[in-house]
Amino acid sequence: MARRRYHLNVADPQKPGSLDRGAVFAAIGAYSIWGFMPLFFKQLAGVPAVEIIAHRVIWAVPLLLCIMAVRRQLAEYTAALATWATLRWMVLSAVLMSSNWLIYVWAVNSGQILSASLGYYFNPLLNILVGTMFLGERLNKVQWVAVGIAALAAAVLAAGALDTLWISFTLGASFCIYGLVRKMAPIGSVPGLAVETSLLLPLAIGAAYYFAQSSNPVGWGGDENIMWLLAAGGIITATPLLLFATAARRMDYSMMGFFQYIGPTIQFLLGVFLYKEHLSTPRIIAFILIWSALALFSWDGMRRMRTA
Repeated sequence: MARRRYHLNVADPQKPGSLDRGAVFAAIGAYSIWGFMPLFFKQLAGVPAVEIIAHRVIWAVPLLLCIMAVRRQLAEYTAALATWATLRWMVLSAVLMSSNWLIYVWAVNSGQILSASLGYYFNPLLNILVGTMFLGERLNKVQWVAVGIAALAAAVLAAGALDTLWISFTLGASFCIYGLVRKMAPIGSVPGLAVETSLLLPLAIGAAYYFAQSSNPVGWGGDENIMWLLAAGGIITATPLLLFATAARRMDYSMMGFFQYIGPTIQFLLGVFLYKEHLSTPRIIAFILIWSALALFSWDGMRRMRTA
């Protein structure tokens, strides 16, 4: 899945209370693409998740290099590859990113879109806890209540849907830790993703070659339409990231947080109404609780923004 929390080296100044329409459309576009990604991955349902991720990496690297050349960011990319202080963070973020992508693609093609959606709903609340534990941030009373409601939602899932709870929490936790690592790494969003995919490229090429050489390939070397879809994975990876980077540079980062619920909401609607996934009672209760927690969290954020 794509990537929402990045360390940004450059931020365009904005007047207090101002809102850039272009930035709003870019943010909506980024999160909407991430939300509709199950439609893309469902077209590759017969292809192993590892092969899908391998081609996503392979085709993203040249596209990102071209984008960085246009944006004059190649120097930042090469400097990160040559600097161990930065590279060690990127190795860790590459592992987290690829794990998140792999589990997400497997979940979508295994009929677990709702579990994936719930994982990304948990993510902002997990970010709060990580900020408290590792970044010295403090929670106010409202935030503690929101976290408590989210914990109750997790308890409901553990009691009634334990078999899918690991999907939600693995996705939410891996993306949360990935965001923390990227916050610590001194590199921009596009060069950062380029470094991550470059580090994964040898493994991706090896995996793609292995699957292509099988006696009955279902991905690369099989159906021509599937091959085109696999190649399109690079565009699917880069496009929402560029929209996100544009929005994050031109919009208050705290405001960006209110757009991140677009993705999991679209995924939830797709899972229920298009793919007819079973919405069990524990899942219904858990979604209601997590929505309540996020509403409380968002209200508190807006209140503090107005105060500031």
